[in-house]
Amino acid sequence: MGKKFGMSFSLNRALGISSAKAKFARATGIPTTRQGRQRKIGAAMGCMIPIIIIVGIFLLSTTI
Repeated sequence: MGKKFGMSFSLNRALGISSAKAKFARATGIPTTRQGRQRKIGAAMGCMIPIIIIVGIFLLSTTI
């Protein structure tokens, strides 16, 4: 495919779908794209790993 020169048309932008999705994502904090949701879940899991380790060590030490 060659380069596009000039103007391009997007039906989603013309109908306001893109701005509605962006407003929804900003208002709720939930990304509307698949990649955005996966990135957000991955970041949350990364923050939980140290907590899970600490709780696991605590539970192991109290049962022994």
